[in-house]
Amino acid sequence: MAAGTIVPPPRPSSRPKLPAGKLAGINEIVRPFSPPKTSNASPPPAAPLARAESSSSLSSNASLSAGNTPTVGISRGPSPITLASQDSLPIAVAFTESVNAYFKGADPAKCIVKITGDMTLSFPSGIIKIFTSNPSPAVLSFKLKNTNKLEQILPNQQILYSDPSQSDSSTKDFWLNMQNLTAYLRKASEQNPAASYYNVDILKYQARPFLFLCTLSVASNGIQSTPLNLAVYWKCSPGTTDLRVDYRYNPESMLSPSPLCNVQVLVPVDGGVTNMQSLPPAVWNSEQNKSLWKLSDISEKSENEGSGSLRAKFDLSEGPSNPATLAVQFLSEGSTLSGVDLELVGTGYRLSLVKKRFATGKI
Repeated sequence: MAAGTIVPPPRPSSRPKLPAGKLAGINEIVRPFSPPKTSNASPPPAAPLARAESSSSLSSNASLSAGNTPTVGISRGPSPITLASQDSLPIAVAFTESVNAYFKGADPAKCIVKITGDMTLSFPSGIIKIFTSNPSPAVLSFKLKNTNKLEQILPNQQILYSDPSQSDSSTKDFWLNMQNLTAYLRKASEQNPAASYYNVDILKYQARPFLFLCTLSVASNGIQSTPLNLAVYWKCSPGTTDLRVDYRYNPESMLSPSPLCNVQVLVPVDGGVTNMQSLPPAVWNSEQNKSLWKLSDISEKSENEGSGSLRAKFDLSEGPSNPATLAVQFLSEGSTLSGVDLELVGTGYRLSLVKKRFATGKI
């Protein structure tokens, strides 16, 4: 059914300090971001590497498109609960964000960031019987907070409505078409009768580009919006390639800082690599010509407050190498980058769980 044929229901009245050893050919140089606060003194910088332009990225395959039909899935929630029609009905909400960032070499002015997100509501299976037995269930309404940080909001047009005349840019009120919601949940329960919970994709959003786009005039905004800042240096010669990747955990990018987990850094190196030395140790894949670092969780409690360097020296048989784009992957539970949040409006429902996470795409 096209969105234009749906008549909205009435709006409800209520509303790694590095190991001591060093690799030959890799010099100490000043990082483009602030040094760790734990450092008592810094050695005088040596001459910078003869650096070629390189890049690194936090990539994601997530696309920002809102379909007219919601995605209904099975949630791995707890055991089914017994619901009474007079109780406040429990629902859960999840915000899942994807961060895409592109860093060019070691210049923080060349940083482009794009953040997209999805909001999902989860309903216990027992709620379906209450909805189907009541011809007029309480309308589920909520307020989306911190919407002034969003450029675009794409609601599920079959289920979600809002008043376009709202004037407060920091919040936006929504309410659900309960008839359509009930129909989707009933269909989901028929397809998966043993499920305890059912998830429904409610809306998608994208953060405002001026908050996450780094230009020469507002360089600090771009790099400060990424949870992991990166700077890449290459030194390429016919016989060897020296690589250094500086990273720094950035708690300022999150309202509630949370650790970055499962951090992986993948670097392609051409030129016929015959041997690799690395600190910390990395794994070389000779079939793909890529080196892979797997790091422990990174947070403010990590050594050097989450700052460190990855270093490698590659011996070549067909050099020199060409500086390439490296990829970084991680995930974080308990926080979002946009700061978007939800507050229920009116009576009849309560939030049993709010789950927030952000991640990069797959390597």
